[in-house]
Amino acid sequence: QVQLVESGGGLVQAGGSLRLSCAASGRTFSTYAMAWFRQAPGKEREFVTAINWNGVSTYYADSVKGRFTISRDNAKNTVYLQMNSLRPEDTAHHYCAATRLVFATTPQGYNYWGQGTRVTVSS
Repeated sequence: QVQLVESGGGLVQAGGSLRLSCAASGRTFSTYAMAWFRQAPGKEREFVTAINWNGVSTYYADSVKGRFTISRDNAKNTVYLQMNSLRPEDTAHHYCAATRLVFATTPQGYNYWGQGTRVTVSS
């Protein structure tokens, strides 16, 4: 099992940046694919980005491609989401997720979730 704790959320002006962190517990963290999802009020949880177990492969939703970067440091049991050029529509609760399978773009593909961290982008 893996336990996940997100941090780094906050309030930022449009055009600014934030870096989210997801700290994981568990000796087998390096075998998990990791992902970030987000959920805005009144909307369904949506895929943001994912990274495979060794960090070689990544995938991004079209809405964040070119602005966000996912990375991982298996030695620190941590995955990151660097968020640049933030827009008001990026405002959402952001969740870290993990799976022992190859990464997916749907919430159903992930077994483990953090409690999330809030990102608010003001105009």
